[in-house]
Amino acid sequence: MMVEAFAIEKGLMKKVLLFVGTYFCFVSFVWTQSSNNENIKFIRAGKLFDSERGKILSDYTIKVKNNKIIEVGNTITIPENASIIDLSAYTVLPGLIDGHTHLLHIENVKDKHPIANEVLFTGDALRALRGAKRAKSFLESGFTTVRDLGNSGQFLDVALKQAITEGTVVGPRMFVSGPIISSEGGQVVGILKHHHQITSNEYRIIKNVDDAINAVRENVNYGADIIKICANNTPNNTSLTIGEMRAVVKMAHRYNKKVTAHATSNLAVWEATTAGVDAIEHGYTIADSTLTLMAKKGTVLVPTDISKKLLYKYFELLDFKGDVEKAVISYQSRKRDRLQRAIKADVTILTGSDNYMDFEISQGEAAKNILVAYQEEGMEPLDILRSSTYLSSKFMNMSNHIGVIKKGAFADIIAVRGDLEKDFSDTIFNVVFVMKDGKVYIKE
Repeated sequence: MMVEAFAIEKGLMKKVLLFVGTYFCFVSFVWTQSSNNENIKFIRAGKLFDSERGKILSDYTIKVKNNKIIEVGNTITIPENASIIDLSAYTVLPGLIDGHTHLLHIENVKDKHPIANEVLFTGDALRALRGAKRAKSFLESGFTTVRDLGNSGQFLDVALKQAITEGTVVGPRMFVSGPIISSEGGQVVGILKHHHQITSNEYRIIKNVDDAINAVRENVNYGADIIKICANNTPNNTSLTIGEMRAVVKMAHRYNKKVTAHATSNLAVWEATTAGVDAIEHGYTIADSTLTLMAKKGTVLVPTDISKKLLYKYFELLDFKGDVEKAVISYQSRKRDRLQRAIKADVTILTGSDNYMDFEISQGEAAKNILVAYQEEGMEPLDILRSSTYLSSKFMNMSNHIGVIKKGAFADIIAVRGDLEKDFSDTIFNVVFVMKDGKVYIKE
C-alpha cells in the first residue's frame, strides 16, 4: 500500500509540475510578445530624406524596435493597435551630425582671453554643467550626433559623453577628441611663459616626434574617439612640423582613430594634408593646388563658416564701428569662393559649426546656422543635408548606424515642417520631432 500511495503521489506531483511549467511558459510567452509589441513603433513619413542618395522620397514608413530601425519602405503593413507616430505632414530625416563642436567652451565676443579665463575662473564642475545644457540644446535642435573637438579641459568631453550615454544628462551622441595636440602656446593668447601651465590644462603641448606619439597614446587611453591637432595654432603663431604630424597620424591610425587638423592658412592645410591627416577644419585660405592634393589623398574639408544672420549679430555684439555691410559681403565672398573651388576640386565637404561664441541664442540654434551659411555660399540644400548626415557618418566609419534611415541603423530620426528644397533656411529650423536611440525627445 505504501508503494502504491507513493506512486500515486509521485504521479500527481509530475502533473502539478507540468501544469505549473506550462503555465509559466505561457505567461512568459504572452509577456514577451506584449513587451516586444510595446517596443515597436511605426513612423509614417510624408516625405523621407534618403541621405545615401541625396533624394526626397514620398509616403514611406519606418519600423522601429527598441533603439534600432528594423524596416523601411512604402509597402509596410501596419497592424491594428500598433503604436504609430504620424509624421505624414512633415519631412523626416536622419538625425543631423555637427562635425565640429566645443560643448565645454563658450566665449563672449569681447573677451580677449576666453580660454585662460575659463581655465582660471570657471572650473571643471561648472564647465561640465554648462556643457550639459549646451548638449541638450543641440539635441533639441535636431543634432543627434556631434564630434566634439577639444577646448574641453582635461577630458571633460569624455565625462560628458559618458553622462549622456548612461542617461544622467540629455544630449546627442558624442565622438570626442580629448585635449587638442598642439605646439607651444596652444591657442591661448598672451600667456606669459611662467604661466604656461594654464595652456597645459587645456591643450596637450608636444615637444618633438616622440612626445607626439605619447600624446596620441594618452588621448586614446583616456577615451578619445578622434585625434585633433593644431597644424597651425592660430591665433598664436607657432605650428607643428610635418614630422610631428606624421607621427600623430601613424600612431592614431594604429588605433583606428581618425586625425583632424585645425588649419587656417594654405601652408598649414598643405602640410597637414601631406602628413596624412583625415580632415581639415576651417581651411579659410586654400590654394587650388592644395585642394587638388586633398582630393587625391581623400582628405575631407570641414568649413566652419558663419551665416549672414550670425555675422550681423557678431558685429553688433562686438560694437563694430566700421562698415558692417561691407565686412559681411567681403567675408561671405571669400568663403563662397573657397567652398565652390573645393566642390569643383571634388573635395568631400562635411558640416561643422565650430560654434563657441555666445550669440545670445541657444547653442544648438546657433550651430544650425552653419547649414544656412553653406546655402548662402552656393551649396544645394540636399547636398548640405547629405554632408550633415551620410557623408559625416561615412567619415566616422558609422554609415550603417547613424546619419541614415535604413535597416539596422540606430533610430536617430528627426522631422521638420516645410519644404527643404524650396525654403531651406526656414524649414531647417522648424524641427517638430526628435528621436535619438529610439527615444522621443521632441514631439509636436
